Amino acid sequence: MPRPASSAQGSVAHGSVAQGTGAQGTGAQGTGAQGFSLSARMTRWGVVIVLIYALVALLVPVLLHLGWLDDPNAGLDNPIYAPPSPSHWCGTDRLGRDVCTRTLAGSGVALQVVVVALLVALVIGVPLGMASGYLGGAVDRVLVLLMDTLYTLPVLLLSVVLAFLLGRGLLNAAAALCVVYVPQYFRVVRNQSAQVKAEPFVEAARSLGAGPGWVLRRYLFRNVITSVPVLLTLNAADAVLVLGGLGFLGLGLPETVPEWGGDLQQALTAVPTGVWWTALYPGLAMFVLVLGLSFLGEGLEQWLSGPSRRS
Repeated sequence: MPRPASSAQGSVAHGSVAQGTGAQGTGAQGTGAQGFSLSARMTRWGVVIVLIYALVALLVPVLLHLGWLDDPNAGLDNPIYAPPSPSHWCGTDRLGRDVCTRTLAGSGVALQVVVVALLVALVIGVPLGMASGYLGGAVDRVLVLLMDTLYTLPVLLLSVVLAFLLGRGLLNAAAALCVVYVPQYFRVVRNQSAQVKAEPFVEAARSLGAGPGWVLRRYLFRNVITSVPVLLTLNAADAVLVLGGLGFLGLGLPETVPEWGGDLQQALTAVPTGVWWTALYPGLAMFVLVLGLSFLGEGLEQWLSGPSRRS
């Protein structure tokens, strides 16, 4: 009789352990599903915000050409520092220019500068990183030393120095931002290229006579480019802030170009007197765009790394 009792207790204990293990597994799956759902929501919100800004950037020139929006630089016929009203939804600034029109036009300017800067940085940083990681040797040491030197410099400080040397202008601002982000793409792509070149399929291609150019194009590029979209969106959010900082310091774009940082710098003296609208709307537009790009980048990162974490 003691034997069946002990086996029964063992069965109960085994069932309890199985139930506990099942509960833990269910909890882990629930945590993973919750994380995946959060990343999906962040990605959706980021896509919606970025698409809205892109749509505004495309429509504003058309509306200006049709005369449905006021000229961002025309303000002589308007009262200065007029509060928000039906005629000027966001008020006017110190020169009588419509704040709403300048804020909307500034979205297109910001996207143009950021897109040009990041695309050029992508075109420069990715091939250099692939060549450095694959070739190694003296080429790798020289490129790593150069990129590490640029990477150690503060982003805003390097951008300010380059903008001061190049002068004010859309292409000059894009060039100042481009140099800042090249080392980031280089470091990421170089590390992945150094890992991928040791894979069996790369060794097999080289044994069959494939040259470095063929291996870089056909094998390495497809494997190292997957992490670039996440870094691209996060750098875009940072570039919007850096561009605003350059405009605030008077080193970004010319005064005739509507730009959020420049408008915030001009609104700085008016805020203590109660004129809040000249700073609120450009600052809010910059904040929402950075938030949308950050959501998109963080959501993509969680989505790409989610399966590996859940496994």
